[in-house]
Amino acid sequence: MQITLITPAPPGSKAGNRATAERWERLLNQAGHEVKVVTDYQGEPCDVLIALHAWRSHKAVRRFRDTFPNRPLIVVLTGTDIYDHQHRCPDDTLYSMKQADCLIGLHDLVARDIPEEFSDKLVTVLQSAEQVARRRAGPADGAFQVCVIGHLRREKDSLRAAQAARLLPKTSEITVVNAGKAHTPDWQAAAQAEQAANARFHWLGELDRRASQRLMQNSRVMVISSVMEGGANVVSEACRMGLPILASDISGNRGLLGEDYPGYFPAGDDAALASLMLRAETEPGFLETLTAEVDATAARFTPETEQASLERALALAVQRRS
Repeated sequence: MQITLITPAPPGSKAGNRATAERWERLLNQAGHEVKVVTDYQGEPCDVLIALHAWRSHKAVRRFRDTFPNRPLIVVLTGTDIYDHQHRCPDDTLYSMKQADCLIGLHDLVARDIPEEFSDKLVTVLQSAEQVARRRAGPADGAFQVCVIGHLRREKDSLRAAQAARLLPKTSEITVVNAGKAHTPDWQAAAQAEQAANARFHWLGELDRRASQRLMQNSRVMVISSVMEGGANVVSEACRMGLPILASDISGNRGLLGEDYPGYFPAGDDAALASLMLRAETEPGFLETLTAEVDATAARFTPETEQASLERALALAVQRRS
């Protein structure tokens, strides 16, 4: 099929949605389809439209549905769609969800966080990561590096690990290294101020893919502290690398790591996160348990699994429109 995939993230962007669009382009091309990734849809003909973001892509959804009322439409639900825009901007967001023949959710618990009327057209597509070299054992000098990967923004609660590190005892060797572009000047100022005041915190700014992978390989634990999350691809990458994760207790993380994962902390809770980081540093058994859990989960995040899920979504969209 000829597929148009629209994403708001432009070429060259390191935003997660651009990475998703380009990875899906590759996977769908490998499956025999012809995929065109665009940031602005003007009604060009295609067999199927895949729209990343229900809210951000609602104009494209309207244009496609008005122009091609009988052709399949797939809408991908992001974290902001599910946990923000469907409540704050319901008209446009729910319009896209209603018009879609198939909705794609990026974690296993999306069904309980969207209107029940859409559950029969929801397909879960877990984002994949390529297999890379496993996490290294860590430096011999005793330093315990904790990484945070992702753009600095409100939804990610990006400085939570740095703030939690302030509560650690002086004997701790934990350092928090954050790699990500500041979403606004205010976030840049906040990161710079935290780095100046907190000896345990280092902000690297935006890194390319290889540098981000090296940071993860050289870290002992990754923190994902988001207050809302649609299904972060960095979780897939960490699991495939064998990197233990400390994650905020939200649906978007539970839907990837599982309900019984032992590394959750209440979102926004500095003391709880500091306690988990200290356990990871000082209790080898706890770190081994986290590692075993991410290793067991890694098989869910292969490119082959993601490709098969995308094909199921296409088949459902075509079936419902025919």
